[in-house]
Parts: sequence; structure tokens; C-alpha cells
Amino acid sequence: MEVLMPEPQIYVERTLAIIKPDVIDKEEEIEDIILRSGFHIIQKRKLQLSPEQCSNFYAEQFGKVFFPNLTAYMSSGPIVAMVLARNCAVSYWKELLGPSNSLKARITHAHSLRALYGTDELRNGLHGSLSISSAEKEIRFIFPEAILEPIPTGQRARDYLNLYVKPTLLAGLTALCKEKPADPLIWLADWLMEHNPNKPKLRYRISQ
Repeated sequence: MEVLMPEPQIYVERTLAIIKPDVIDKEEEIEDIILRSGFHIIQKRKLQLSPEQCSNFYAEQFGKVFFPNLTAYMSSGPIVAMVLARNCAVSYWKELLGPSNSLKARITHAHSLRALYGTDELRNGLHGSLSISSAEKEIRFIFPEAILEPIPTGQRARDYLNLYVKPTLLAGLTALCKEKPADPLIWLADWLMEHNPNKPKLRYRISQ
């Protein structure tokens, strides 16, 4: 009896993560947890939002009692914003964050990031997008230059892998066998970066 295995597919989501002003000194520690939890940090920037920018970012919360304190808190100092990517990124990041109220998180999700780094319901240490659509909106807000193209799946993903990834990887592994470097992983990573077929070409303008 033949067992039919499902066709492999690529599922990648992106979500926005923010390290809030009061825990920015824990940036490296939090990033380490993020990476060890299976996320890739594909974009990152440190910035400080104005109260007006915070109001626009949290526009859906406008009118709620805590809104003025929220915008004041989020504009009180620098933040670190990151675009995280992995399978089911939105739901996994929300699970890693835990409940929005850090006091409740310490009771029900003691190992969550908000339980570890948050102070109370308002100052909960970190932000996460609530849905895929809100993630796209928030990423565009913080990273206006971001290109959020649909991630290919199914046949489109297989075509992309066969056209770009497999030939480049095969060439890199062949070169690795010939070179026999002392640190093969680092060497291969550098080779793949250098021979990336989608590597953008820089254009230089010569000043007169």
C-alpha cells in the first residue's frame, strides 16, 4: 500500500516586534530569546517615536482610557523595532509574548516575555502584531521602505527553489569541496552571499 506524502510547501509569515522604552537595555537578551525561539530577524531599527506618531500607530486604541498614557509611554524614549519571520510568526510571537497585562502574565504564563520583562498592564515591555493584516500595516508604518510581497507557496515555491536556490546551492557545495576551507560553514555562507543571483546591483553616481 503506497503512502502518499503531501507536497512540501513554504509557509513564512512576518510580524512586527517592538522592544519598548523601559526595557531597551535588555535588547540583546531579548533578541537572543527571539532567535532561539525559531524566528529570523529580517529587519531592525532603533528609533524614537513622537507622541503624534504613537497616536497614529495605536489609532485603533483611540478613545480608550489608557490611550494618553500609552502614547506618552511609547514616546518616552527609544524603541527597537524588528520584523520577525518564521512559520506562523504572528501566532508564535503572541504566544511568546504572553498576555498584555504583565501582572496576569506572571500568574498564567510565567515564562512569557511580558511576565519576564513587563511591569504592569500598560508597561508590558514588548509589542506584537495581533493579526497578519495588522502586521503588514504596522511593518509599513515602522519600515516604510519594506517590500511586503506575497510569499510563494506550492508550485510557485517549488519553481523558485528549482530556478534559483538549488543551482546556486549546488555550485556553492561544489566549490566548497574543491576549496576545503578550515571553517566550511562560514566559507559557504560568504560564498552564497557573494553569488546570490538576486543580489541587487549598486549604481554609483559620479559627482562632477
